[in-house]
Amino acid sequence: MGGGSILIIDDDDDILTAGKLLLKRHYGHIEITNRPQSIPARMAARDFEVILLDMNFGPGESSGAQGFEWLACILALDPDAVVVLITAHAGVNVAVKAMKLGATDFVMKPWENERLLATISTASKLKQSRDIARSLQQSNAALSATVTGHTQAMLGNSSALQQVNSLVARAAPTAANVLILGENGTGKELVARAIHQQSDRHDKVFIAIDLGALTESLFESELFGHKKGAFTDAREDRIGRMEAANGGTVFLDEIGNLPLYLQAKLLTVLESRQITPVGSNRIVDIDIRVIAATNRPKSELRDEEQFRQDLLFRLNTVEIQLPPLRQRQDDIEVIARHYAQTYSKKYGRAAKDFSPSTITALKHYAWPGNIRALKHALERAVILSTTDQFELADFQLEAIAVKPPSQDTFLTNTETTLAPELNLERLEKQTISQALRLHGYNISHAARDLGLTRAALYRRMEKHGL
Repeated sequence: MGGGSILIIDDDDDILTAGKLLLKRHYGHIEITNRPQSIPARMAARDFEVILLDMNFGPGESSGAQGFEWLACILALDPDAVVVLITAHAGVNVAVKAMKLGATDFVMKPWENERLLATISTASKLKQSRDIARSLQQSNAALSATVTGHTQAMLGNSSALQQVNSLVARAAPTAANVLILGENGTGKELVARAIHQQSDRHDKVFIAIDLGALTESLFESELFGHKKGAFTDAREDRIGRMEAANGGTVFLDEIGNLPLYLQAKLLTVLESRQITPVGSNRIVDIDIRVIAATNRPKSELRDEEQFRQDLLFRLNTVEIQLPPLRQRQDDIEVIARHYAQTYSKKYGRAAKDFSPSTITALKHYAWPGNIRALKHALERAVILSTTDQFELADFQLEAIAVKPPSQDTFLTNTETTLAPELNLERLEKQTISQALRLHGYNISHAARDLGLTRAALYRRMEKHGL
């Protein structure tokens, strides 16, 4: 016996009794009524898998007009309701018309028990499918709101940031693809989310894909999906991220790290707006907006040997260049105070101010890791500080590569002075050495903070004998 609920509405008490006796052996709850006026109250009290509805009520009625009225009432109360009509032989044409108006199926009087059971079983499965689809839709909407509904605004009011915000405001409402350029840690994903939030896709999903973290062998599977058995580890069908983002926005981070032959595959998808899962012949249409980002300089993107120019033209309908933090000195204090407050709450520490010398030093630090590095520095300072104010020593910064105004010295975390280093080769070697030590010689992390690719960092390490 199933657990579903069935509602039977008919003006013939014999039909009601026969229907209930037959169906109660197969379904958990059967309700019967000869009063269609009770439909709204019954639907409000219980969710019925199937509603059996007579087309005519009262002696001499044969037009089906009453059935049409109550069918419309049911579907107004629940557009996903599954309604099976009960009609006499002469009412077949009327029943067909009612199905066009939203009924699921019909059975004719007198019915055959097996035929009735088969019809209701099919209708019940349809109702279950609709309920699952509605639940998934609601879950996706909730997930989308969670993922995209709390975008952190970019902090600061510098002229450089105002230019970025202006470009975002103008590009977001359009369907244009956007390419975001900038060093690591400058907030490229933050800008991508802001564009999505200000677009007409804001209520749809935003999916970020780090192309730099994808192995070449998994690129197609992750982006386009795969069928079970398509390769060794494909144990089940899997939807690709581009199909999952259908109707929304896809953020392709580290697009500059994509090899040329994979750039060609991506270009084909962007041109056709179609994907084919690995191991499948099924073509899937997709409706996505693409926002891409890279930390590679524009000169490298213009090099045909490194990046396909036809793909670049597809991606950079609108191009946004994010300034490094060292060019946003006016914003550093605002950002620092924001994250000091954030991490003080996180770790249960009392709020505290910055000493004037510390603010000055932070404003003139090079910040090779940009905002990401500043956040990490603030988290360390909140954890380590033991004084009433944040002092420079709390930040454990390496030698500062940008001098404060009117000083001819370099500040360090111990506030000692060093002779200024003006040789670019030695400065580059020193900076790379500091980044490697800071990250325990983790190449990926060091390259990220230096704004380089792993390959570029290896070349510079080889050049300097590191």
